[in-house]
Amino acid sequence: MSKRTGVVLRVLLAVALLVPIGVLFSSHWQTNDERRSYADRERHGVEYLRSLGPVTVALVDAQSSAVAGRSGAREALRSAVDATSAVDVRYGAELRTSDRWAGIRAKIEALPDRTPTDPATASAAYSEAGDLLLALYAKVRESSGLVRDPESDSYHLQDAVAEELPEALVAAGRLADLTVMAAKRPASDRLRTASEMALARDAVIEPASDLVSGLRVAVENTESRTLGGNLLRRLDGYQRAVEALSGLTADPRRADPIQVSTARSSAHLSGAELSTIILSELDILIQERADELTDQGLIAVGALALAVLMIVALAAGIVIAGRTTRPGFAYLGEPGIIPPGSAQPGAVPEVGPPLGGPPLAEPPPVIASPLAGPSVLPERRPYRPDPAGEPSRRPLPDWPDPVPAGQANPAMPGGPDGQPAHWGRPDAAR
Repeated sequence: MSKRTGVVLRVLLAVALLVPIGVLFSSHWQTNDERRSYADRERHGVEYLRSLGPVTVALVDAQSSAVAGRSGAREALRSAVDATSAVDVRYGAELRTSDRWAGIRAKIEALPDRTPTDPATASAAYSEAGDLLLALYAKVRESSGLVRDPESDSYHLQDAVAEELPEALVAAGRLADLTVMAAKRPASDRLRTASEMALARDAVIEPASDLVSGLRVAVENTESRTLGGNLLRRLDGYQRAVEALSGLTADPRRADPIQVSTARSSAHLSGAELSTIILSELDILIQERADELTDQGLIAVGALALAVLMIVALAAGIVIAGRTTRPGFAYLGEPGIIPPGSAQPGAVPEVGPPLGGPPLAEPPPVIASPLAGPSVLPERRPYRPDPAGEPSRRPLPDWPDPVPAGQANPAMPGGPDGQPAHWGRPDAAR
């Protein structure tokens, strides 16, 4: 395998690490994005529920006024309906509530402007609109995903504000209306009136009790520092108002319509304040969750960018190392191995340490000497016979002649060329 091919394969291997990293990032980003979208849709549902609260209270007030034979309370109902219509324009398509709200609005606008002479007729007309409104609450919970909220505190909050509290408010209004109608019934209908009022009281007490239990669970399981203090004060006031209404209607024969109406108004007022607090705390919890998901997304992007930079730096290092490898060394730094075709003609190979071993120590410096001559090793010469005529068994270097010219010792035998022979060490002639 050539040097260039090896470098390319290692670069490709480094770049291939981006594939699993990209898959993990894509999966995390998609999950994180879906959870953020879910939280945003829940917040839209909270906004829609916030607009339905005034409509509920205004509708119950208008019903009580119509049953009691009083005029008024229609202007507040129209204002609340217009506010909800504006919210439905923004979120109706997303929450799939536009058709339901259009039907409820048409039903409310069709209510008679004049006070009906028959309280039962007025109660039936308003009760139908109230049932449709409660069904819209359930639709908003379902479409926004609030009913499937994964957190314990936010789940119990949405259950309280979108199911238990609206049902209790509507039931409290109907209980007060039934008390007014019972006072005008003949004595022969006393048994029927008692049965209806018992059912109406249960319709108020049951959702109110579930509301209190659910909110206490939310306070116990929350990490919010403001939920408990803000919620429990309003919850105690609402609980006292419901208990007062229930006590006044315990005996239908002694129920005073005026006192019951006052207790109903107090329960609606405390319930509206409680609804405002619950929706505010619920929106804060969902917003904090959305912010946390946004931070996690930014962390994931930063981790991906860092991984890409590290892999790019690794690939660049491999390429640079492959281009700067010296002859006698492998392109991955393996000493003593010369890739085929990489050695230069005439270059002295550099010998490195054995594979896997410690580096060789540097050779000791050569001390210059007039006897030793140059510090480089001489090249090998052919064998020369010694004066005795026998061939030498080792190669002899050409030592420089230490005897000046013309001062050779005549006692020494001459060489083959007639010159004095100086074989062996330079001081052999002494």
